[in-house]
Amino acid sequence: MNNIQTLKGFRDFLPKEAKGRQWLKRKIEDIFELWGFDPMETPTLEPLELFEGKIGEEEQLFFKFKDNAGRDVALRYDQTVPTCRVVGQYAQSLPMPFRRYQIQPAFRAEKPQKGRYREFVQCDADIFGESSYLADAEVIGLSIDIYKRLGFKNACVSVNDRELLAKIPYKAIVAIDKLEKIGELGVIRDMIEKGIEREEAIKYLKQVRELRPNERILKIFDYLKNLGFDESWYKFEPTLSRSFSYSSGPIWEVKIKNSTGGSVLGGERYDGLVEKISGIKMPGTGFGLGFDRTLEACQEFGLLPEFSTVTKVLVCVMDGEYFEYGMQILKNLRDVGVESEIYPSKEVKIDKQLRYANKKGIPYVMIVGADEVQAKKVSLKNMKTGEQETTFVEDAIKKLKTK
Repeated sequence: MNNIQTLKGFRDFLPKEAKGRQWLKRKIEDIFELWGFDPMETPTLEPLELFEGKIGEEEQLFFKFKDNAGRDVALRYDQTVPTCRVVGQYAQSLPMPFRRYQIQPAFRAEKPQKGRYREFVQCDADIFGESSYLADAEVIGLSIDIYKRLGFKNACVSVNDRELLAKIPYKAIVAIDKLEKIGELGVIRDMIEKGIEREEAIKYLKQVRELRPNERILKIFDYLKNLGFDESWYKFEPTLSRSFSYSSGPIWEVKIKNSTGGSVLGGERYDGLVEKISGIKMPGTGFGLGFDRTLEACQEFGLLPEFSTVTKVLVCVMDGEYFEYGMQILKNLRDVGVESEIYPSKEVKIDKQLRYANKKGIPYVMIVGADEVQAKKVSLKNMKTGEQETTFVEDAIKKLKTK
């Protein structure tokens, strides 16, 4: 096989990149759990019929095929629809309201671009079983708090309510949702292409722009204020419409001002979706966070820490006959929780071992030679400063534990 590149829209992550992704995932998990949400996972592959008729205009983006048994299946398009299946399937055993978060890959056969890939990680949080605006306010508050705790000073959640758009045809809503990307003329042209008369298209756009927040939105804003978020963190946005066909109440998006990317999070209430999937009436509200776009924004604003290898020390042996002694030191290091490794060859010279430590960014090496073995000591070297001292193994391990 000569072509060893990834498929378009799919990516490899080398250790440094993977560490950044791991850092962000753990941060988001901690914030989800701080707000009382528990983790959940669903299969990568679902019956195609689970997603069909639930998403809206973007169903052409499904990764779908027939499995070996001839069944029509699809890769996970989003996490909301499968979770609605789970809620319907296990409704009797779940605590209500059910607060769950989910961090897993999703798959969409779309044109790759900045912040958009064909395989990407989504981070969802939802509350099922409660129709009160307080449930919406909780997940909207969580939407803000994630970016606040990540260190962003300029994130803002835009909020609207699909009930305010009840008299607007869905085809027009889908077009208006693109207003920021394609502009007013582009929106009107899009509506015309969907079969809406030009005069009607202009009227729909004007009606949406003149909307004012309803009582539910005002109550949500009051709740956010009581949670300690000032008005710089949220606003009413009449042209926000969200194109998912299952949206049924408050809708929202988070954007980061002065960022080169688009929205980093989107959410909505979807009270009819669980019933549509399982036949069980169950209100739901929640959001999907764009992991890649959030990570890129962290990089853009200098919020992503610098990462190096987790290995703190490399045990280096001057000669293969001292390898067993080095392995005993390695065991002692790991027994007390010091991230450590040994070069996995008895034949490699010490200079190559040191070059390996430098290339990987390992901050310390423990050198074992004839003198060290005889005195039951090691030479501990700081690879950044070049400082080196010979000391008893126990003392060297204690020093590494404190660094």
